[in-house]
Amino acid sequence: MRTKEEESVGMVSKIGFVFSMLLTSVFLIASLALILFWVLMYGGGFGWDDIMRHPKLNQFPVKFNFHPTLMIGGFIFFSGFSMLFYRLMTCCRKLIVKLLHTIFHSLAIACIAIGFLTIWESHDLAFPKIPHFYSLHSWLGLATMGLFAIQFVVGFFSFLILLCCEGGTAACRAALIPTHSTFGIITFVMACITAIIGLTETAFFSLKEAEPNSKYRLEVTEAVIINTLGVVLIASMILMIWVLRTNPIKRGSAILSERL
Repeated sequence: MRTKEEESVGMVSKIGFVFSMLLTSVFLIASLALILFWVLMYGGGFGWDDIMRHPKLNQFPVKFNFHPTLMIGGFIFFSGFSMLFYRLMTCCRKLIVKLLHTIFHSLAIACIAIGFLTIWESHDLAFPKIPHFYSLHSWLGLATMGLFAIQFVVGFFSFLILLCCEGGTAACRAALIPTHSTFGIITFVMACITAIIGLTETAFFSLKEAEPNSKYRLEVTEAVIINTLGVVLIASMILMIWVLRTNPIKRGSAILSERL
């Protein structure tokens, strides 16, 4: 029998957990909203025209704007909500939750693939041409994409394909859960760090060209937006780690035995 004090503590823990989930969702939505606002207000919007140049990064075509938008949309927004849904929906059937988890990750992969294609073409179409994979941002981005792809393949085959023989593969899938969840968090953290480095790199180039005397000072409105987006990404990263590693919500007698 649980005492009233234990029940009170448990209720406070659950309320805090739900509040953290809601706050994380707000930050994930804010990250996508801020990058869209930045691109539309200061980056010239979107376009697939190879001739039309970026208004501030003149060496790039305007299609460059797809890269930061789709990378944050894929790695942060879709991937983040995929993990949150999988973590929160403890009352639904496991197969439904796993299918939803896979769908969101598939949307993330589509965004990441197009985002990678646009930056590759933007480098090739830049004047003068810019080499590929020369910066820390590109190195970390390549490593994050590789880890994300491995995670998706392992998750797809172990948690969906192997459900065809659920009884015989239960032990194997259970053994993979800790590794899959840990590397999922690592991938999200790497994505946030890579995005922040990329935003800073882009900001220094764009603000330097647009405002030669500003040198990225905070009085520049665009710099405030970029800094706010960076803070939102850091907050999302911290909250995501806490939410995925905290477990106050039980499902029946088991504590989310097959959930992140």
